[in-house]
Amino acid sequence: MTSRDTYHHGDLRRAVLTAALDVIRTEGPAALSLRDLARRAGVSHAAPAHHFKDRTGLLTAIATEGYDLLAAALSDATDLRDAGVRYVRFAVAHPAHFQVMFQPDLQRAEDPELQAAKARAYERLRAKVAGLTGDRVGDPELTGTAAWSIAHGFATLLLTNNLDRSLGGRAPEDAFWAVADAMFGTGGGE
Repeated sequence: MTSRDTYHHGDLRRAVLTAALDVIRTEGPAALSLRDLARRAGVSHAAPAHHFKDRTGLLTAIATEGYDLLAAALSDATDLRDAGVRYVRFAVAHPAHFQVMFQPDLQRAEDPELQAAKARAYERLRAKVAGLTGDRVGDPELTGTAAWSIAHGFATLLLTNNLDRSLGGRAPEDAFWAVADAMFGTGGGE
């Protein structure tokens, strides 16, 4: 941590990120205002801009952090289905990050830290696809896209309360295991 990261506050950068995540979780990314976040952190209205430059910089930092958290969540996955379950768990544990990560219009796509974090998360998924064998794999890129689509779609439906009825009282992880089995014929469950 540099002295820039602790300017005028114990850890202003972290305080602003935490406040922003709270706003996104409760009101959505459109409700973010650096001025409001400064007020919540108890600092001057210009202080957050010192760390993030502007709202887009803040959202880029949130997306970067989210991809790093996702990469960490996927790092110990035993196989592609386990990676999917971990993806769903990540979305439930970090709903504000999840909202921002997949809205590229909110971010600076050319940001090198964001690009690197996205690459780390993608590599974790790609490694699990590479571990698959058999005729069902076909094109690894398309298989990876299918797996990501299933996990992302399931997580999105879960976070928007559209699976409440479909879950039938099952834990989301158990329901996702069943979905993965049905789609990829992996058999069994946890």
